[in-house]
Amino acid sequence: MRQRGLAKHSPYLQALVGVGVLLLALGLAVGALFIPANAGYAGVGPNFLPWVVAVALGICGVVLIRKARRGGFLHMDEHGGEHPYWAGFAWMSAGMLLNAALITRIGFILSCALCFVLAARGLRSARGSDKPGPNSWLMDTVVALLIAAPVYWMFTKFLGINLPGLTESGWL
Repeated sequence: MRQRGLAKHSPYLQALVGVGVLLLALGLAVGALFIPANAGYAGVGPNFLPWVVAVALGICGVVLIRKARRGGFLHMDEHGGEHPYWAGFAWMSAGMLLNAALITRIGFILSCALCFVLAARGLRSARGSDKPGPNSWLMDTVVALLIAAPVYWMFTKFLGINLPGLTESGWL
């Protein structure tokens, strides 16, 4: 019976999610107001991307609310479909949070490589193809470094964008 009660009120809960997305968009837009709008390369300033994301979230919030007001997602499976895989979510969250926490301490390359390795572990475990072993971790680390290092060098050496490095030379 509880599922029927939940299904009965699901358009209201879905509208609440839309309102939450709108509030998130509003918060991001308010934050973007405090970022200087000095035009950089090609006339785009550092506040451009936050505004793009705020507008996109605002549109998504409006669409979610509109959909909920018209009855919600009526064709959803009553049993809720697939259940979330929390272990994979935890691996990916740890990767992003550690990247944000460590980027100024260990540099862009190592922090992004760590984020990649943990995210890959989370995605593999969610897919059920996780092979816990040193070879898997080593392969993920090598691939991560092969991606992160050229990105770092491209941004710092060719585009002149300062990213946190491990050394003063600018190569790591």
